[in-house]
Amino acid sequence: METGGTQVALAKLGPVHVLALAAAGVAIGEWIRKRVPALERLSIPASIIGGLLFAVVILGLHGRVVDVQVDATLRDVFLLGVFTIIGLNASLRVIRVGGLQVALLLLVASIGAVVQNAVGMSLAKLFGLNPLIGMLAGAVSLAGGPATSIAFGATFEQAGVRNAATIALASATFGITVSGLLAGTVGAWLIRRRGLRPTANETNPIPVPSAAPAGDLALHIAVIALAMGLGNLISQGIERLGFVLPGYIGAMIAAALIRNLSDWTRSGPQLSQSTLSALFDAGLPLFIVMAMLTLRLWELAALAAPMLVILAVQVAVAWLLSIAAFAALGRDFDAAVTATGHCGFMLGITANALATMGELTRRYGPSPRAFIVVPVVGAFLIDFTNSLIITATLNIVR
Repeated sequence: METGGTQVALAKLGPVHVLALAAAGVAIGEWIRKRVPALERLSIPASIIGGLLFAVVILGLHGRVVDVQVDATLRDVFLLGVFTIIGLNASLRVIRVGGLQVALLLLVASIGAVVQNAVGMSLAKLFGLNPLIGMLAGAVSLAGGPATSIAFGATFEQAGVRNAATIALASATFGITVSGLLAGTVGAWLIRRRGLRPTANETNPIPVPSAAPAGDLALHIAVIALAMGLGNLISQGIERLGFVLPGYIGAMIAAALIRNLSDWTRSGPQLSQSTLSALFDAGLPLFIVMAMLTLRLWELAALAAPMLVILAVQVAVAWLLSIAAFAALGRDFDAAVTATGHCGFMLGITANALATMGELTRRYGPSPRAFIVVPVVGAFLIDFTNSLIITATLNIVR
C-alpha cells in the first residue's frame, strides 16, 4: 500500500492473533491500572485500558510504518456470545423485580435519544451542515453504537448524506472511547459525594432459579451456541419485515425465549447463574479489547472541527442525562451504578457500560438490580425505541 508516495506495509491479524492480543490487553490493562492510582479511582476497567493502548498503537503505525488490518470475525462471535448470556439472564421472574426501574430507565434513555438528535441537528444547522449529519453524531452513533451506525448508514446516504456510514462509525468510535473513560466516573462521583453504600439486603435481593451444578460448562456452552444459531434466523426474519436492528438482538430474543420456556415448563436445561456469570466475566473483557482493536481512530482525525464540537457537547449532555437517570431511579446506590451504565450505553455500547459497572461494584459493593436493569434497557429495549426514534426523525427532517 502506498501513502503519499511512501510504501506502507500491511499486517493482517487473524482470529488467533486477535484472541491472543485480547488476552494480552486484559493482562496489560490490569498491570497498568495497579500502577496508576487515578485509573483505579476513575473505575476504568482493565480491558478498556489495554484495548485503548492497542488502538493508539495501531493509530500511530497507520500510514507511517504499517497498516494493521484486524479480522473482526472473532469479535463478532464474542459479541453474540456476550449478549446471548444477557438474554439467558432475562428471566421474567427476575426482570419483574426491577420492573419499575426498567420502565423508568427506558423512559430516560428514550428521551435521551430524542435530546441527542435535537442537540446534534441544532448544532449542525449552526455550523451550516446538513441536519442529518447531526443525527449521525447523535442517537444513531451514540445511543445506537456501531451496529446501528452500520445499519442506518445506507439509509442516510440514500437521504443525501455522503459518507454517512463513515461519519456515523467515526462518531461511534469517539463515543466508545469516551464512554470507556467517562462512564465509571459518573457513578464513582455520585457514590463518593453522597456517601452511598449497598443496603443490607442488596447482596442477594433477587431470587434466581438455579439447579444446574456450577461446573456444568458443556451444557451452558451448548445452550449459548444454540441460542446464537436460532438468533441468527430470528434476525434474518426481522430484517425481512423491514426493521433495522443490531444483529445481536435475534440472539438475545432466542436466549430469552429458551430461558423463560425452561423456567415455565421446568423441563428444559436448568441453567446455573454462577456459571453464566463466570462465562460472562471471562468473555466480556476479551470482547472489549477485540472491539477496541478494530476501532479506526484515524477516522476521528478526518472529522471536521464542527463535528468534534457536536460530539463534545453530546458528552456533556450524556453526563447530565445520567444524573437525571440517577434522580429518576431513587438517588440510592443502585441508582448510582445504573447511572454509570446509562452513561456507558448512551455514549458507547452496553459492553462498555457493563464493564465500568463491574469495576464500580468491585470497588464499592454489589448492585444485582443494576445488572438486570441496564442490560435489559441498554442492550435490548433502547435499540427498539431508538430505531423508531431515528426512523421517525429522519422521515420528518428530510
